[in-house]
Amino acid sequence: MNSFYYDLHLNSCLSPCGDDESTPGNIVGMSVVKGLEVIALTDHNTAKNCPAFMSIAEQFGILAIPGMELTTSEEVHVVCLFYTLEDAMRFDKYVESRILPIANRPAKFGNQFICDENDEVVDEFHTLLISATSISFDDVYDLMEEFNGVMIPAHIDKKSFSLMSNLGFVPPDAQFKCFELHDITKLHELQRNDPYLLSCNVITDSDAHYLKDINEPVNSLFAEEKSVKAVLDSLIKPKRD
Repeated sequence: MNSFYYDLHLNSCLSPCGDDESTPGNIVGMSVVKGLEVIALTDHNTAKNCPAFMSIAEQFGILAIPGMELTTSEEVHVVCLFYTLEDAMRFDKYVESRILPIANRPAKFGNQFICDENDEVVDEFHTLLISATSISFDDVYDLMEEFNGVMIPAHIDKKSFSLMSNLGFVPPDAQFKCFELHDITKLHELQRNDPYLLSCNVITDSDAHYLKDINEPVNSLFAEEKSVKAVLDSLIKPKRD
């Protein structure tokens, strides 16, 4: 097994709460400067900046994973990572039809810029992306099976927009194999309170909305090789006793 420095929860200028300077190219460039090896773009309820992100990352030699930070109908945030860009864009189309039809107000919520592979802004998304969708948390695992993705409940230790804050517990029929923490020191307390988490892999990411907040090379994951398949497979593989 090989170890790779990672940050699998990054927001670009397409997320209304993201900084306008967080273009796909700037995210890739900052990640390279910081020494990361595997990164994922996970804008709120959209993957429309993933094509540019993937193209630019390939030029820099850093492994990029297409993704999305889905907001469920319960307002639980879930990181969804995909094996291929095509799968991510299929899911993007599915989610777009299930976003609440609320117009974005850039002056209040922020811009939602779509970029091309030259890192130029080519369009804006006009429906507010930080609203809840009509997709329930209970449906996400099956959707990831359908769209060839991996479900990772996001920052479950946070006091808002998380599995524990919004639902208060792990559903008894939960099937996710990996979850994300904002503060890794809270891991054992959460596992004591809900034994299901003992069977899951755990990652910790920056959830960066600004370039300066992208993780330093402090967190490592282990995978057979530096490929999207190997990395995602490592996140959902059964834990050893």
